[in-house]
Amino acid sequence: MIIDFHTHIFSKAVRENREKYFPSESAFRLLYDSPKSKLVGDDDLLVSMDEHEVDVSVVFGFPWRNSDTFRQENDYIIEAVQRSPSRLIGFCCFDASAASAAKETLRCLEAGLKGVGELAFYESGIDEAALDKLEPVMEICREADVPILVHTNEPVGHVYPGKTAITLQQIYNMIRRFPENKIVLAHWGGGIFFFTMMKKEVRETLKNVWFDTAASPFLYDPEIYKTAMWFAGQDKVLFGSDYPLIKPSRYFKEIKESALSKEAVDRILGINAGNLLGI
Repeated sequence: MIIDFHTHIFSKAVRENREKYFPSESAFRLLYDSPKSKLVGDDDLLVSMDEHEVDVSVVFGFPWRNSDTFRQENDYIIEAVQRSPSRLIGFCCFDASAASAAKETLRCLEAGLKGVGELAFYESGIDEAALDKLEPVMEICREADVPILVHTNEPVGHVYPGKTAITLQQIYNMIRRFPENKIVLAHWGGGIFFFTMMKKEVRETLKNVWFDTAASPFLYDPEIYKTAMWFAGQDKVLFGSDYPLIKPSRYFKEIKESALSKEAVDRILGINAGNLLGI
């Protein structure tokens, strides 16, 4: 089974009039101002899944600031999952600083969604104030035993839309603040898995942390797959395409080039995600 842990879909309202949301959603504008930044719906995703032989996709929208908008888009995720329950697993998404974030989390989990994410801090770092606001959502996810997917990025290298001033220390502080939560760090976690080689503390701290591969073809050489599994652990890497940003076929090509064992490939492409999601 192939499970894509990181895909974005949007309602028709957003797809057909993205500009409407730009004035009040500066982070959305940052990522989707260009017409080349694709917006797709669940029908488009299912076509791509069939084309690439992906069995199941985890779907979510965007961390909207406006509560009416994130309820609208989370409703779309709920409806998409109801239309394709064997193919799609939904996460709810919102700005973590929203006053109704915890209430929205409960609403969406009760409606059948299986996690939270991709939460992001595109215009700030993950500082202590952000963690304070995130705490109620983390508590709900911990009690419900569902994962939470958080956008991270490497703190060095080239600049691109969506790359924020997140530091490895901030990522580490978040993990330490919520040690019992199942946390998935998008985009390889900014490389923080390297520090599991330290003799003290880090490996134990990261015991409930997973890493997805989203945007990897834009960021790293194919060797990253073998390297990450060496440092993070065989069970901690999850295939995530960030579709429609990148098609799954590009990842499949790079994974093949990485010369991993069949067992390791199977773990990345589905076993690890299946274990985490309980499917």
